[in-house]
Amino acid sequence: MYEDVGLLTSNAVITEDVAKLFNHLSGMSQETNYRRLLVAPHSIRTGLISSIHREIANHQAGLSSGIRIKVNSIVDEAIIDALYRASQAGVRVDLWVRGICAVRPGVPDLSENIRVRSILGRFLEHSRLYWFANAGSPQVGIGSADLMHRNLDRRVETIVGLTHPAHIAQIEHFFDLAFAPGTASWWLNSTGWNQHTLDSDGEPLMDLQDHLITQMGQRRAVER
Repeated sequence: MYEDVGLLTSNAVITEDVAKLFNHLSGMSQETNYRRLLVAPHSIRTGLISSIHREIANHQAGLSSGIRIKVNSIVDEAIIDALYRASQAGVRVDLWVRGICAVRPGVPDLSENIRVRSILGRFLEHSRLYWFANAGSPQVGIGSADLMHRNLDRRVETIVGLTHPAHIAQIEHFFDLAFAPGTASWWLNSTGWNQHTLDSDGEPLMDLQDHLITQMGQRRAVER
C-alpha cells in the first residue's frame, strides 16, 4: 500500500521463466536464458545497459526517449557510466534512490540531464522499478535488484517485464508523483543533498506514502 509492488500472474511465458529459474537454483539445470526475466548474476547488468543504450539511439534518431529508475542504492560503475553517456547524449534520466547514490547529477558536460530524488517516510520501501521510454512503447520492469555489485554479481535477483497497460500506467504514476514539485523529497545536486519538504509558505509538502495509502484505500472502497 505504501508503493511496494509485486506481480501475481498466470502468464505462461513468465511462469515458464520462473520454473527455469527454480530448476537452475535447485541444480537440475544450467538454464540462463529467459524471455521475460532478467536474472542476476547473468543478465541484469547487461540487460539494463542494453536498454540504456537503446534510449540513446532512440534520442539520436529523434524518437521518444527517457529513463526512470527507482532503487534503494546505485553504486555499480558500469551502469552509472552508461547513465552518464545517456545524459551526455541528451536523454532525460530520473533516479529515485532511497539511500546510497554514487551518481552526481548536474555536472556540466556529464550529468546535466540527470535528476536524483530521495523519498523518506514512515515505511521502509523496497520496490525497484525500471522504466524506459522505448520510442513511445514503454519497457517497464519491477524486481528485487539494487544496482550494486552484491546484487548484480553475487546474488540471484530478478526483474520481470510488465506488458499490461494498467500496470505500466501505475508505475508511470508513481514516478510522476515522486518527481512532482509538490512532493516532499530530498534533491541531490552536484554538491550534495538538499531538503525539499516545505512549500514557499512553510507548509509541509505532500507525503507520498500517506498519499498512496489514502489513494489505494479509496480504490478498494470503490471496488467493493
